[in-house]
Amino acid sequence: MTRGARAARSVDVAQLDFAQYVRAGDTITWGQCGAEPCTLTGLLMAQRKSVGGRFRVFVGASWSDTLDPSYADCVDFAAYGASGTNRRLEREGMLDILPCHYSQFRSVFTSGPNRVDVLLLQVAPADDAGSFSLSIAHEYLVPLIDSARVVIAEVNAAAPWTYGERTLRAEDFDALIHTDRAPLEAPATQAGEIERRIAQHAASLIDDGSTIQLGLGALPEAIVARLRDRRDLGVHSGTIGDAVVDLIEAGVVTNARKPRDRGVSIAGTMMGTRRLYAHAHRNAQIQFRSTTYTHDIDVLGSLDRFVAINSALEVDLTGQVNAESVGGRYVGAVGGALDFMRGAARSRGGVAIVALASSSRFGSRIVARLSGPVSTPRSDAAVIVTEHGVADLRGLTLAQRVERMLAIAPPEWRETLAAKHRERRNPMPD
Repeated sequence: MTRGARAARSVDVAQLDFAQYVRAGDTITWGQCGAEPCTLTGLLMAQRKSVGGRFRVFVGASWSDTLDPSYADCVDFAAYGASGTNRRLEREGMLDILPCHYSQFRSVFTSGPNRVDVLLLQVAPADDAGSFSLSIAHEYLVPLIDSARVVIAEVNAAAPWTYGERTLRAEDFDALIHTDRAPLEAPATQAGEIERRIAQHAASLIDDGSTIQLGLGALPEAIVARLRDRRDLGVHSGTIGDAVVDLIEAGVVTNARKPRDRGVSIAGTMMGTRRLYAHAHRNAQIQFRSTTYTHDIDVLGSLDRFVAINSALEVDLTGQVNAESVGGRYVGAVGGALDFMRGAARSRGGVAIVALASSSRFGSRIVARLSGPVSTPRSDAAVIVTEHGVADLRGLTLAQRVERMLAIAPPEWRETLAAKHRERRNPMPD
């Protein structure tokens, strides 16, 4: 449902009273990572007891220290995953998980039991035409602007003004405050030798003219470093990081061969540093869209040679992927991986890559049986990449998959994994 014009008013930070806007039982959300309106979220937590009853916060991946387990005296916490500082809440048993695909967020947050009542935004100041920019993130925020009962904005003078499917006017807000603070930045990552070996294998699957989707962290950074000799790559991703700037500045990313959004890199949000924010500021060649576009299977399928690059916590010998929990703890997310993988499967010349180190300090990450949930079923077969090579599971039988997966498992674990697989196929009688 589309709301009419709101009674927008500018409020001094010291005078903002959340008790005027938040009701007991409300669900509140805001942009994740660098898109978090930290002044607003900090005030909300400081004033949590004034609301007069419990309320619920849904938070995406978090880089801030805004949410503390002690705030559970008034606040119930939910998230789509336990990334970043959300892990503090998960460790204390204070975090409820919403295990759904990114492509479902619009319907989940605009109707039903998880409907968002109050939306907090960080926006860039209005331009000469009076248009505010959603700045760092569009993704699941866009539909909530019209469906939420209350929208409050932190107009941050230091936030980049970016282009996207939606700009805002003053009448889109119920209240707004003005700040000038550096947006949160992504924690530093560093690729090691294993990441570089994985990247070499993954890069061999990416041809000139491909459109790429990249996750975050040291591994995607390493993969990008291997693409400097490619031509006319495109970008269509749920999120982009600093690595994309490297490829744009090197002339590798031109988006010249994309059948849609030609000449433009498309993303739902930025998860990077001030270097990325500065590059995107007033840059019409980087544009942002809502999740209903970035993760739409028809859109993804229309992009020739679409390459989805995602990671996993573990993969079993038949190609099932666990990207959510390990050792009984929830540390990942369902996220958008399967959306992108299915889009790549529909794309002409597309490929879905799941890249991971073959082992951790706890043992092999190529396993006979997953220790957590099946985030991606084996029916959505992908190309699995470790430092030991590439296992293309598409179109293979279970026995053929096992053979290929053993070849990219840690050498010291291969015999044990094969034996465990045989035991599962031939269980002892009771």
